[in-house]
Amino acid sequence: MTTFKLLMFLFLQMFFTTMSSIQAANSKLFREYIGAENNGVTFEEVPVDSKVEFHFILSFAIDYTQSNHPTPTNGNFNVFWDTENLTPAHVSGIKARHRNAKVALSLGGDTVSNISANFSPTSINSWVRNAIDSIVQITKKYHLDGIDIDYEHFQTDPNTFAECIGRLLFYLKQNNIVSFTSIAPYENDAVQPYYLALWRKYGHLIDYVNFQFYAYDKGTTINQFLKHFEIQSSNYKGGKILVSFGTDGSGGLSPEHGFFEACARLRRQGKLHGIFIWSADDSKKAHFRYEKQSQTFLASIK
Repeated sequence: MTTFKLLMFLFLQMFFTTMSSIQAANSKLFREYIGAENNGVTFEEVPVDSKVEFHFILSFAIDYTQSNHPTPTNGNFNVFWDTENLTPAHVSGIKARHRNAKVALSLGGDTVSNISANFSPTSINSWVRNAIDSIVQITKKYHLDGIDIDYEHFQTDPNTFAECIGRLLFYLKQNNIVSFTSIAPYENDAVQPYYLALWRKYGHLIDYVNFQFYAYDKGTTINQFLKHFEIQSSNYKGGKILVSFGTDGSGGLSPEHGFFEACARLRRQGKLHGIFIWSADDSKKAHFRYEKQSQTFLASIK
């Protein structure tokens, strides 16, 4: 073999190895929050493309009482999503109809009955004990596959949050109660320190980072969005950072202003770990236009 042919062979080998690794890093994962606004949205209404991996995320289970004036329960979780239209039978039904669909629950959220849903444990051990008991019951009743952490208000320190959530995730995974986990942080000085503390100590237990890119300012440009992505990829180093937008009129980079162009750039770099949307409840009025577009985009990944 001549020197030229040898160099060409090595170049092509390196090229195809690089392309294979880029394709392997991209993902066809699509995730969507559902049920928080009690507007009657159902699993069946949401389009599910058979060529993607689809996660519905029930929103929310909260450790507050189900009363007119909810109060914290120290880890005893109750269901606050639309229980009329999103029942255990509906969960079983959507998974039977779509073998690529899984269903998770999300803990926390922004508010409960229009007051902040605070993370306020009495102690680490008591919160974890109560959380395990109540979450296992909900997970088994609803035939759930995963769990998402979406607390946005805190009445404790970051280390206590990290220990409570980390120990809960460890138990749920160790005992095969759930098969995947995620967290849903966003850029805010009152929020990020809690999730970064959790990530530093228990990041190995977290499969996905549902970063709320729609919490950035409205009018975010493609280049700004990509810069935000790089910053958060550095913050959650080694994590699968999913990109996102809201259909509720929130901020960030919208589909109309280049979201999918940004996704295309990340895909070319092998950094597109998936897309999630907040939320099915808000998308219903537009007949899930962007759910279809997102899944079509992901399905095109080779």
